Amino acid sequence: MKYNGDTQLRSMLSDSLQDLSEQPEVLVRARAFAQPLLIGATLESGEDSLAHADAVTAILRQIGGSEAMQAACYLVYAAEHLQKPEEVIAKAFGASLAELALETVRLIRVQRHARKVAAQSHIVALQTENVRKMLLAFSRDLRVVMLRLASRMQTLRYYASSKQPAPQSLAYESLHVFAPLANRLGIWQIKWEMEDLSFRFLEPVTYREIASLLQEKRTEREKYMLQLRESLAADLKAQGITAQVAGRPKHIYSIVKKMRGKSLDFSHVFDVRALRVVVPTVPDCYATLSLVHTHFTPIDSEFDDYIAKPKSNGYQSLHTVVSDAQQRPIEIQIRTQAMHAHAEDGVAAHWAYKEAGTKGYAGVSASGDYDAKIAVLRQLLAWEQELSAGAQSQATTDALSDRIYVLTPDAAVVELPQGATPIDFAYTLHTNLGHRCRGARVDGVLVPLNTQLKNGQTVEVTAIKEGGPSRDWLNHELGFLASSRARSKVRAWFNAQAMQETAAKGREAVEKLMQREGKTAMKLDDLASQLGFKSAEALFELVGKDEFSLRNIETLLNPPAAILDADDYVRLKKAKSSDKSSKSGVLVVGIDSLLTQLSKCCKPAPPDDIRGFVTRGKGVSIHRADCGNFRQMAIRSGDRVIDVAWGHSASAQALVYPVDVNIEAIDRQGLLRDISEVFAKDKMNVIGVQTQSVRDLAWMTFTVEVGDSRRLQKVLGLVKEVRGVRTAKRR
Repeated sequence: MKYNGDTQLRSMLSDSLQDLSEQPEVLVRARAFAQPLLIGATLESGEDSLAHADAVTAILRQIGGSEAMQAACYLVYAAEHLQKPEEVIAKAFGASLAELALETVRLIRVQRHARKVAAQSHIVALQTENVRKMLLAFSRDLRVVMLRLASRMQTLRYYASSKQPAPQSLAYESLHVFAPLANRLGIWQIKWEMEDLSFRFLEPVTYREIASLLQEKRTEREKYMLQLRESLAADLKAQGITAQVAGRPKHIYSIVKKMRGKSLDFSHVFDVRALRVVVPTVPDCYATLSLVHTHFTPIDSEFDDYIAKPKSNGYQSLHTVVSDAQQRPIEIQIRTQAMHAHAEDGVAAHWAYKEAGTKGYAGVSASGDYDAKIAVLRQLLAWEQELSAGAQSQATTDALSDRIYVLTPDAAVVELPQGATPIDFAYTLHTNLGHRCRGARVDGVLVPLNTQLKNGQTVEVTAIKEGGPSRDWLNHELGFLASSRARSKVRAWFNAQAMQETAAKGREAVEKLMQREGKTAMKLDDLASQLGFKSAEALFELVGKDEFSLRNIETLLNPPAAILDADDYVRLKKAKSSDKSSKSGVLVVGIDSLLTQLSKCCKPAPPDDIRGFVTRGKGVSIHRADCGNFRQMAIRSGDRVIDVAWGHSASAQALVYPVDVNIEAIDRQGLLRDISEVFAKDKMNVIGVQTQSVRDLAWMTFTVEVGDSRRLQKVLGLVKEVRGVRTAKRR
C-alpha cells in the first residue's frame, strides 16, 4: 500500500483518534482501577501480575509508547478478572481503550494455546509461523503489537532475574517471532536484548562459550565503544566534517548467527565492535574513510565500496574493518543521511538484507506479502510516536485487513479471509466437515452460521453424520460464505448431486430397454464396453443427458438379419453366360458350388477389387486385392489363388457388408454422439463401436454396413468435418 503525503495519513486516522484531554491522568486511574483486581494474582511464569504490568509500562515509556498504551497495559491484566470486561472498561475509560485491552487479551490467549500445542508436538516451527501470522493480523492496531513486545520482554527478564529456565516454546517464539518484529519496527533495544535472552534459554552452553570468548563484560565493551565513538566524532569535527557517530557492541546471538551463517570461526567475526558514521555528502564519506584509515590499521581484505558499486537492492555504504592499538577489530560503516534513510526504511531495510540476503544468514526469511505489511507497521510506529502526546491511534489499513486468524478447539491456528463465517472455517478444515456443518460455537457461545468471525476467537463446529450443504449458503445476500474456496466446494457438491440424478435417469432407461428386449441377464458393464464406454456409469450419464440414443443399444442387441458375419459361409455356383450370381453376390469363376467367406482382416465390399484364396476345409476366403495378409498367402501358395468377382444381379446388389472405419479425434464430451449422428443421417447402420482414450486423444473403430464402398467415402468426408476429428478412413 502506498500513501501520498502527511494529509492523507492523518485523514486515515481521523475516524479512530480520541483526544486524551477528555481523560486526565488516565495512566494513574488505570493503575488504581487494576490494583485491587491484581492483588495476589500471578501469571503463568509465576511473576506477580501487578509487578509485571508496572515493568511493562516502564518499557513502553522507554520506547516512546503513548500514555494510553501504558494505561492499557493495566487494563489488559485487569480484564481477565472481570465478568463483563468490555462493558466495565468502556464505561470507565472509553470504547477505544476497552477494545485495545480485549484485543490484546485475545492475542495473549492465542499465543498461550499455540505454545501448548507446540510443546505437545513436533511442529514447533509451524506453530511459530502461525503465531507470527496472528501477531501480524492483530497489528492493525499497532498498540497491540507494542504491548505484546513489551510484555514478552519483561517475561524474559523475569525468567533471567529469577534464574528459572524459560519454557522452550516461549523462548523459541520470542527468538523467531517477537525479536524479528522488534527489528522490523526499529525497536533495537528490545530486539537485541530479546535475542540474547531467548538464545540463552534455548542454547545455554553455546551462549556461555561465546560470552567467555568475548573476554570482556558487556559494560566494559560499551564503555570502550562510547570512548571510541566520542574520539572519532571529535577527529571528524576537527577536520570540518559534520557527522553522526553511533555504535554498540555486537550482542551474543548476532555473533552466533554470523558464525553459523557464514561458517566463520569466532576470530574472523570482525564486527563484534561496530560504528556507523552518517555524513552530509558522498565526498564526506570518502574523507571520513581516509581519516579512519589514518587513525587505525585497515584490514585490506575487509573493505567494500557499496557507494561506487551498490548492492542489487540499492543499498549504498562504505564498509571497512580496522584494528586498534590492541589489535581489536572494529567494523565501521560510512554513509550519507539519504543512504541511511534508504537502508533503514526503504526497500533495502536492515532486516531485509541481514535476515534474508543472498549470503544465507540463518533466521527469519522474508516474504513479499509480509514485508509489505511490515512497511505499513513502520509508518504506524512513526505516527504513534508523533501522536502519543495527545491522541490514541487505532489505524486500520487495507493491507492488514484482508485476513483473520482463529483457533480450533485444539488450539491450531486457521487462516481465513476477512468476513469469514463458521461455515468457511469448517470447509477450511475439511470439505466433508463443511458439507455436514449444522451449527457452531464461538468462544463457547452458540452463534448463527452466518456470524462473521474475529481474530483470536475459538471456533467449534457441530456436524451431522451425513448430509450436504444448503442452497441458501450460495446466496450472497444471506452472508453464509466469504471464501471463494468454500463457495466452489458447495457448488461442486450440488453439481455432483445433479450428475447422480442424471446417471440414475439413464440407468432406469437402459434397464427398461433390457427388460423389453429380454436381455436382463446381460451385464451392464459388458453392454457399456461393447458400445465403447469405459464403464456402465459413463453410459448412463450420456443416456440421461440424451446424448446417446437407445436405438444404438437396440441395434447392438438385435443385429439385422441381412448382416454378413465374417464367419458366415455361402455356397456359390459356377459362372454361366447368364452371369448368375451366388447369394453372397460373389462369383467364383469356373468352379461350381464352393463355400466362400468374407475375410475378417480386410472386410471387402463392392466394388472393391477382390481375390480368392482356397483354404483347407473352409472353402474360398475372399480378400481385397490390396490386403497385406492376402499378399503374404499368395507368395507362399500362389497355386491356391483363384479369380473371383462381385455379382451383378438384383439380389446381389441388395446385400450389405460390414466395413471397419478408423477415426482419430480430440477427445471431448459428446464426440461419440456427434459421429454416430453422421452415420445415422446418411442411413448407414452402425453395428459396433470400439473406443480408446489416452490423455486428450480418442481412437474409435466403427463397424458399419455398406452396399457400396464408394458411398462410404462420402460419409467419411462428413465425419472429418465433425469438431475435433483429425482423421477418418476405412481400415
